[in-house]
Amino acid sequence: MLQVYRKLNKSVVEVDSSEINAAYDFSDKWIHMSNPTDKEIELVSLATKIPEEYLKAALDSEERAHIEREDSVLMSVTDIPITEEDDDKYTYATLPFGFISNESTVVTVCLNETSIIYDLMAGRYVRDFNIHKRTRFFLQLQYVIAKKYLQYLNQIDRASQRVLSDLEKSTKNESLLEMLSLEKSLVYFSTSLRANTAVLDKVPRLVKFFEEDEDLWDDVLIENKQAIEMSNIYRDILSGTMDAYASLISNNLNIVMKALTIITLCIDVPAMIASFWGMNTGVPFSDKSWGFWVVIGISIVILIIMLIIMWKKRMLK
Repeated sequence: MLQVYRKLNKSVVEVDSSEINAAYDFSDKWIHMSNPTDKEIELVSLATKIPEEYLKAALDSEERAHIEREDSVLMSVTDIPITEEDDDKYTYATLPFGFISNESTVVTVCLNETSIIYDLMAGRYVRDFNIHKRTRFFLQLQYVIAKKYLQYLNQIDRASQRVLSDLEKSTKNESLLEMLSLEKSLVYFSTSLRANTAVLDKVPRLVKFFEEDEDLWDDVLIENKQAIEMSNIYRDILSGTMDAYASLISNNLNIVMKALTIITLCIDVPAMIASFWGMNTGVPFSDKSWGFWVVIGISIVILIIMLIIMWKKRMLK
């Protein structure tokens, strides 16, 4: 999908898709492509003079975060957080997001639709963004991405608290699997945020900041650092909780096996004695009417002795 935005008075508005064609002037515009077709990539490349390989870089889901500059073209790929719905539950992952700019145009590319564009347009985290000031636009975009990470991290924290509450009532496989999914999401976030930090560290060497951009640059670094710390803390908490519940489940299993072993011994000892007196050979008391009660008494005495031994060995506690 191809979306084009332009500056109108003091706001940024979307261009009617019916106006977009090969003859359309993309100068001083912001072009956003989500899962674009080859035809759309070719159209944008011809109109903006940006190489197709730059436009396609973020379309590889395994593309690593990086930034580079060649002549007047600045190209960066950073990882953004996304949500995916799976069986009425949300899972979290990351995707590459491309930012390419030259002297006249800004292009952003992503494999899927992302709420980051809508947050930017709605002024949720930044206001008065200007597509003509490309360095500031890039910084504002990175600020929104960092804020999005923080938003999803808070959602993961709330989800983990809910799952922990469910586990306190009943240890279910579904809850454990959901905790595992949340822990995996935090691993994705932590890895992607560290990669984004490596990209942000190179920005001052490739672009020139205006004085009014310095505060925004500091805010980007602070928000990104906070997101890294939060993801690491939440991951450590979830990892420790998973280990604790794994130990708890293992301990509960041992208790059950211990109880079953004791019950088995209590049943097998009388059964073994009864089987001895059931042999087709001469056995004591076989010709006595009270012989049955003697055998029962022997079984009870042995069982009591066995229980006393297990009690002293703390096997019944």
